[in-house]
Amino acid sequence: MTASGCVTVHGELEVVPASTKSEAAKALSDFTTAYNAADKAYDPALDADRVTGPLGVINQAGLKARQKNNPDGNANHTPLELTDARYLVPQKAGWPRWFLADTDSNRDEDGGKLDTRWLVVFEKSGPGAGWKAAYLSVVAPSALPGFAKDGEGGAVPVAVDSAELTVAPEDLGTQYTQYLQKGTPDVFAPGSATSDWREARRTTRRAGFSYQYIDQPLDSGTFAPLGLETDDGGALVFFSSRHYERQTAAKGLRPPLNADVEALLTGEVKSTLTKERVSSQLVYVPKKGAGNGRVVMLNRLPGLTAAKGS
Repeated sequence: MTASGCVTVHGELEVVPASTKSEAAKALSDFTTAYNAADKAYDPALDADRVTGPLGVINQAGLKARQKNNPDGNANHTPLELTDARYLVPQKAGWPRWFLADTDSNRDEDGGKLDTRWLVVFEKSGPGAGWKAAYLSVVAPSALPGFAKDGEGGAVPVAVDSAELTVAPEDLGTQYTQYLQKGTPDVFAPGSATSDWREARRTTRRAGFSYQYIDQPLDSGTFAPLGLETDDGGALVFFSSRHYERQTAAKGLRPPLNADVEALLTGEVKSTLTKERVSSQLVYVPKKGAGNGRVVMLNRLPGLTAAKGS
């Protein structure tokens, strides 16, 4: 070996596919097995080593709450099945590495009448680490764009600071949370997770209560955005954020609690209740100059992660 800096160890400097198809299939199978065991027992420890990032935080907090409320486990457990998997594997050097599993599930909406695809992003932090699911989105097949392919038929990753898109992936969390707070920058297409949600929060009224909202981007580490290039030059991007909702009651009143909130509650609710949620988003980002340039929200997956009373 020389000191030239060109030595490849465990593939850190070599551009290689993030995983083989068999490795990706095993990661999906291991995740599904652990997810089902944890859901059946309502025990977060049973899939803690198979989840990370926004999905990990949401999953673990949800299981913790349900375990407290149902110590005997999930009496209505139905095993999750993820089939018909297509693996979109980008090539890259270094770590972390990641890939997208595009799957069919047995959890279609509206009693099976509305077909959906479950998109699961898996990350691996280093050569000795295991694959963990970091993002999950549920979308209609018709909403999915076609994906670009590299010279070897693999998926094409998008740089977080890409200047080819209307919004760089690294800026999505900041722009989304600023939009929710201020209405600008107005780069998102209207929809239930953008204009409708902002308006609903702005107009929330309940006698004797006031509401405050704080929104923060989550854009580093296992919460970093991940994107794949689409065949029209745009990108499909996963990103995450954190949202606080604070309810303050007038004298003589008390913010209401449900079972999930109470299970994650710290402090005593006297006049104020603050709920913390983590959310992952899946968006389509067009290339610069294409169409109206608006970022389209395809799916938002929020989850209560903490609550505090005062």
